[in-house]
Amino acid sequence: MTEPTHLGVAPKDRLLDAARKELIEFERREMEFRKKDREERAAELHLPLDRIKIH
Repeated sequence: MTEPTHLGVAPKDRLLDAARKELIEFERREMEFRKKDREERAAELHLPLDRIKIH
């Protein structure tokens, strides 16, 4: 039997790594958006956001 070559593995690993980085960046932007949205809604409702613990 022949041993598998690393030629087919590298592109797959690069694709997975790129997808992982994109997901991390998306999650970071999503958290920033949610934080900004919470702050804007709290300001509209005149809520003391700094006193409310957000998980």
